[in-house]
Formats: sequence, structure tokens, C-alpha cells
Amino acid sequence: MNYILGAFKPACHISITFSDGKSRKQVPLKKENGQTVMVPLFQSQENISGKISIEPVSGKKVEHNGIKVELLGQIVRELDVPGEIYERKTYPFEFSTVEMPYETYNGVNVRLRYILKVTISRGYAGSIVEYQDFVVRNYGPPPSINNSIKMEVGIEDCLHIEFEYNKSKYHLKDVIIGKIYFLLVRIKIKNMDLEIRRRESTGSGANTHVETETLAKFELMDGAPVRGESIPIRLFLSPYELTPTYRNINNKFSVKYYLNLVLVDEEDRRYFKQQEITMFRLGETS
Repeated sequence: MNYILGAFKPACHISITFSDGKSRKQVPLKKENGQTVMVPLFQSQENISGKISIEPVSGKKVEHNGIKVELLGQIVRELDVPGEIYERKTYPFEFSTVEMPYETYNGVNVRLRYILKVTISRGYAGSIVEYQDFVVRNYGPPPSINNSIKMEVGIEDCLHIEFEYNKSKYHLKDVIIGKIYFLLVRIKIKNMDLEIRRRESTGSGANTHVETETLAKFELMDGAPVRGESIPIRLFLSPYELTPTYRNINNKFSVKYYLNLVLVDEEDRRYFKQQEITMFRLGETS
């Protein structure tokens, strides 16, 4: 429902439909009020086309100074010259091979959205506006180089472990496979967990703000390890709401992922080692 600014009654109904709306894949999108809605999914370089229907409320006419549709942040299309609408009127629209290099993202302190905005300009009466969200996801091939991760960490004369992950770059439905070797154990370890952490950075310089979320916590071991013991790691990523890694998107924000290995001793002291990994979207199923 669309309302004239400063008034209480709708002057008309606006509906936006996409040309292939019935066949195009729909994905969930969480809005600012926390409600989740299903919206169309697009990729960069696709055509975005459809129809916009404007229907005056029964018995009314809509005088206007022009009608336009915008792909916010991208392009504006004029749909109609100034005039009047007495009955339902439909306008086709198309944005051809639109460059949308950045994916839709809903974070803690930042949102990247793609929106169609229809505006009926009405001068003193106030404009009538309708919005339609859609989601953009960009798929790519697997990285040509994907080295494994191997590191040694420890506390001098107390603890020495070596951990290994099978690769450093993972797609969103991947499986993290690895091992942890205990080379020296002179403190009593109570348990060990592997966490997936997402770090969202917004702003720049002194105004940079960082939010860190723990998205997953996977228990690797419950009990004391001994020297020479090897603990396997097998963590499936598909159950978690992950995004690709984003680096300095439009000079506004970055999103990075880390594997955080946490050991807790019997005195509840925590030891941890964090390693950045790269997430990417592979194929239409990820």
C-alpha cells in the first residue's frame, strides 16, 4: 500500500512484477524489522525487466508530474510524462546487462541492498513511492591456488601443538577437514573447540568499527590429550549462514572469516589460535 506523504489515504495501488517472476528462483531476505520475505535472485550482468502497474483507488484520478523507475544506485528510467491516470495503467521496464559486482549483504552494522523504486511525482501533493527488494549473488569458479594451512602453536615447556587444515579457501557448502597433533602436553586440557568467526569492519582509519560474531562452535575433544595424540577435524559448513569474504566493498566495509581453535585447561584458562580463511560462492547451489 502506498501513501501520499502527509496524508492518510492511498491514492493508488502500485505493483511490480518481473518478466520471469514465476520461474526465477526466490530466496529469503531479512528486512530491517526482522521479518523474512522471499525475493527474486539475480546475478551481475543479467537483464532486470518486468511491468509496473498503477491503479487509482476507485472513483479517484491520480494527477502526476511524471513517473519513473530506479534501480537504486544504478540507473533511472522515465516511464511517463506528466499527465493523469484514471484507470489501471501498466508500464514495461528493462535494465539491460546491469553491472552488480557486489552481493546483497545483511550484517550487524551494514546492509548492501538492491532495490527497484517507483516514484509518481505529484508536486505539492507529495510523491507516491513503492519499493521492491531483490537479491544479488555472484558465482564463480573455484580458486586456482588453494594451499593447505599448517601452523605450530604453544606455550614454552608446557604445550606444543600443530594444526593442519586441508585448504585455506572454502565454498559456502564445503567441509573443513584437518588434524590437530599434540607434540607436548604438560598442562591438563579439559576440552577443545573449533569456532567459525565472522568479523565485520565498517568505516576507515580512526572511525573503523569492528563486530565479531561466533557463527559456529564445534567440540573437537572432551578430556585430556596425551603426547602424540592426533585429533581429526571434520566440520560441515552448510548448516551455517555464511557469506563470501568481502574485502573493502566500495570502500565502505569488509567481511572476513576465521577459524578459532580454543583450548580450556582445568583451571578454566583459555588458549586460542586464530587463522583467517577465505569463503567464496561456488555454483548455483552454494
